Amino acid sequence: MPTAPLILTLAMDDTAAARFDAERRAHFPPALNRIPAHVTLFHHLPGEEERGIAETLAALVRSEPPAEVAATGLRFTGRGVAYTLDAPAVASLRGRLARVFAPWLTPQDRQGFRPHVTIQNKVAPETARALHERLAAAFAPFRFTATGLLLWRYCGGPWEARGRFSFGVES
Repeated sequence: MPTAPLILTLAMDDTAAARFDAERRAHFPPALNRIPAHVTLFHHLPGEEERGIAETLAALVRSEPPAEVAATGLRFTGRGVAYTLDAPAVASLRGRLARVFAPWLTPQDRQGFRPHVTIQNKVAPETARALHERLAAAFAPFRFTATGLLLWRYCGGPWEARGRFSFGVES
C-alpha cells in the first residue's frame, strides 16, 4: 500500500506514553482502539512521497532538542474526551513542517494546530460527559517530554509504523 496516506505524530517519553495508552485502553471502545495514544501533527501526507518525507524529517529533527509539553486540562469533544496540551516548541516545529509540506496538506491539516491526546471517542455523549466531569474534577496539570516524531502508514484502521525520528539525533 505505498499510496496509503501517512500520519505524523509526536513521540512522547515512555512515562507519558504509558499513561495516555492506559487511559485510552480504559476509556476508548475496545473494538475501535487499534492505535496507541498519540498527538497528531499531520493526518494525511501522501504515501507515495514517503521517502522524501522521511528524509525531510530526519534532517529537521537533528537540530531539535527534546521539547517540554504541558497537559493543561481536559476537553469534552461531544463524543469523547481529550487532554489539552500546551507545546510551543512543538507548534513551532509543526509550523515549519507545514510550510515544507504545504502542497500536500488537506484542509484538516491546514487548520490551526490544537495539540491534544484523545483518550475516548465515538461513545454516547452522556458517557463522554460523565468521564470528562470525573477526570476534570481530579485533574492536576503535568508535564512530559516530546522525544521526536513518528511516521505511520494508515492501513484502513490500524497504523503501520514507518519511522522514528528522535530529536537531537543523527539518523
